[in-house]
Amino acid sequence: MAASPELALRSLELVARDKACEYPGTACHGEACPLARGFYDRLPAARAAAMQVPLLDKAQVRELALAHQVCPYYLAQELARWVDVLVADYNYYFDQNALLYGLAQTDQWRVAVAVDEAHNLVERARQMYSASLDQFHLQALRRDPPAGLGSALQGLNREWNRLYKDQVAPYQAGEQLPAAFIKALLRVVGLVQELMNRTPQAVDPALLQFFFQALQFVRLSEVFDQHFLFDISVRGAGRKRLATLCLRNVVPAPLVGPRMGAARSVTLFSATLNPRHFYADLLGMPADTAWLEVQSPFVAEQLQVRIVSQVSTRYQHRQASLAPIVELIAGQYREQPGNYLAFFSSFDYLQQVSGLLAERHPGIVQWAQSSGMDEAQRQGFLERFVENGQGVGFAVLGGAFAEGVDLPGTRLIGAFIATLGLPQVNPVNEQLKQRMGALFSSGFDYTYLYPGVRKVIQAAGRVIRGTEDRGMVMLIDDRFAEARIRRMFPTWWAPQDN
Repeated sequence: MAASPELALRSLELVARDKACEYPGTACHGEACPLARGFYDRLPAARAAAMQVPLLDKAQVRELALAHQVCPYYLAQELARWVDVLVADYNYYFDQNALLYGLAQTDQWRVAVAVDEAHNLVERARQMYSASLDQFHLQALRRDPPAGLGSALQGLNREWNRLYKDQVAPYQAGEQLPAAFIKALLRVVGLVQELMNRTPQAVDPALLQFFFQALQFVRLSEVFDQHFLFDISVRGAGRKRLATLCLRNVVPAPLVGPRMGAARSVTLFSATLNPRHFYADLLGMPADTAWLEVQSPFVAEQLQVRIVSQVSTRYQHRQASLAPIVELIAGQYREQPGNYLAFFSSFDYLQQVSGLLAERHPGIVQWAQSSGMDEAQRQGFLERFVENGQGVGFAVLGGAFAEGVDLPGTRLIGAFIATLGLPQVNPVNEQLKQRMGALFSSGFDYTYLYPGVRKVIQAAGRVIRGTEDRGMVMLIDDRFAEARIRRMFPTWWAPQDN
């Protein structure tokens, strides 16, 4: 921009409210938050100052907002109308109530949308277009209902109970929505809305949370079709039985596709958009979508890919796999000491291998991912991977350290992936498989195989981060030797059978 000032663009980074909030736990109105009080009085000056800054990242927006005593989150929302380039999470454009999509339609913007790590958009879109309601929250509201809501909440609970009165299994899915339940839910939503209009600051936070969840449920019920499931999960027994209801999006294409079509152009970036038809089907890409596979900057000589087909990591063979995997890790470490990542399908599997490695090879330094790590703990895990270090970090495939992690040079010289990465077999995924089979005649592949292999390739991608890097990846499972699995590998790989 300095070399060509006439091409200068204003850019803005949008972040979630909880990451931008200066007063967590405080309501977003003038009586509770000092940065909300008089917001629109101070907004013009804050906006004018922001327009003098070409790069408005999170830190810069916060600095400007606090200098003018306005909320950083809502300042950024207002600035979205005044900049040329916006950097934001998927939901700002693809969600049902997306800010940027709404502005683009209202103001008739001609937008170019660039989607990074686009392989994640399928699952993220499914989450955006799904809604769930837990009966536990309804019961809590019924114990002390706001004035005028008691009867409506009681009626909703009655219809809720009818949905699973005869249900024996813990999980049940269907293709039709219960009209009486939706009608009862609409009544509650309407009454809460009236209460908010009368006394917005007096609405209990628990009621407000239930209201927004119910509103999402109602909105999705209006677009419910064969691309959704309606499922009921029951827990407890006797009078303590409770049910969680979910409108579960299976195929986001009918909702994502129009948002793509409304843009002047959409470019999806990813190293793992393979197979193409899987993403085209689930994201609603136009038939004339152009696909470009850019030649990799890496070559096969940089990454030794070894397939160990003598070991099965299937659940029923897991106990028998522990000792062979431990010896594979120890043998590679002994041959070439350095930093390695070892990926497994679950924390339980990870802990079993880690424990046996510590028992048989106590000289190998190791550290492991744990469930529910916060940001500081995740950073601590990554900081163990120092230049020319030696040790093995254990992690879960598909977790925080299997994607988006950059450990160049000797910070990471190899990875062991002891799983095909298939999602867990459970009632929900089995329902997805049935629906995928009905819609695309590829139920297993669309539900299990393609998402699983994608996670494997993403994890393997942690090893080579630059043109000077060298390393190895060991794929441990007999299924990696199958031709249909190998066809999904990056074209620059040259896998060798161990």
